[in-house]
Amino acid sequence: MLLLIVFLILATIIIFYLNILMYRFCIQKEIPEEKYHTIIHTTNISTIILLLSSYVAMLFT
Repeated sequence: MLLLIVFLILATIIIFYLNILMYRFCIQKEIPEEKYHTIIHTTNISTIILLLSSYVAMLFT
């Protein structure tokens, strides 16, 4: 249970930080507002998939 709590806290920090980085990237590259939301959404989904797979790997090792 402790592993789940720690993992959720770290996952939240990782997703928040990646969103900040992607926002700065979109501002720097002057990406239109319509594409910005698609980029953020795709990044969030990819990150969640990677975090879930790493959590499952930690559970079974």
